[in-house]
Amino acid sequence: MQVYDTVNKLAEEIKTSAEFIDLKNAKQAINIMPEYKNKIEEFNKLRYEEQLNAMQTGKTDETKMLNIQNMYKEMIGIPEIKKYFDAELKFNVMLGDVNRIISEAVKDVLN
Repeated sequence: MQVYDTVNKLAEEIKTSAEFIDLKNAKQAINIMPEYKNKIEEFNKLRYEEQLNAMQTGKTDETKMLNIQNMYKEMIGIPEIKKYFDAELKFNVMLGDVNRIISEAVKDVLN
């Protein structure tokens, strides 16, 4: 049971981390502004579709990529959206680090 206790403690630590709180606050700020929320949703949709297309075909659509890049440049000019993207990135880096640490600990068994 010690592993589960540790994981539950980790979950609580994540919820109280600056990365989590900053992302939660940034997301709440975006959610009260439908225009910004819609921009982010559209951006994420286009980005996901292009990633899926690239995985399926092995090629990227340069026109779509340019459109996505231009959308991103426009969006980071909006302070609330930039703050959200920055917070999202920091949170994802933290989760990636946690995942990497756990993966390293069990890699001998999985390989």
